[in-house]
Amino acid sequence: MAELVPDYFTAGWRERDLTCPCDWHGNSRAMAMELHDAVTDYACPQCGNLLLIVSHPSLDQVRAAADAGNDEAAAQLAIIEEAQARFPRDAG
Repeated sequence: MAELVPDYFTAGWRERDLTCPCDWHGNSRAMAMELHDAVTDYACPQCGNLLLIVSHPSLDQVRAAADAGNDEAAAQLAIIEEAQARFPRDAG
């Protein structure tokens, strides 16, 4: 059964070793990744078994993590704010 990471900014999820029933083991960086709208799936590169599901953060979660001192969140927030400034939403 796949493990769910509901908070993208949870420390250590990328480096944590997981073991597949096929006996493969490794971390998310070695897994097959499939991007979806709300989550990213990580599967065993050997057999394709889904091992990890990571929820994408909302803007509020990015802000909260940045405010709490998370460097990755601060970098993401800067990119988001720059994009919002360059491409403002139409007020009408």
